[in-house]
Amino acid sequence: MQRSGFRDFLFSRTGIATLGFLAIAGYFLWTEHRAHLFGWLPFLLLLACPLMHLFHHGGHGSHGHKHGGHAADDKGAGDRP
Repeated sequence: MQRSGFRDFLFSRTGIATLGFLAIAGYFLWTEHRAHLFGWLPFLLLLACPLMHLFHHGGHGSHGHKHGGHAADDKGAGDRP
C-alpha cells in the first residue's frame, strides 16, 4: 500500500526532522512577513469589490436585463407599478 509507506516515512527519524524543520520555517515565515501581508490587506479588500462584481453577476450586461432591446411595456429599474 502507498499509504503505509508514507506513514512509515512520517514517523521515521527523517520524517520527524522534516516536519520539525517545516514547522520552524513556517513559523519564521509567518512572523517575519506578517507585517507585509497585513499591509496589503486594505488593497486586497478594495480589489475584492470589482472581482466579486464581475464574478458574482456574470460580468457586465447580465444583471437580469433582456438582451436585444427593451419592449414598450418593460419598466425601468427605478419605476414602480
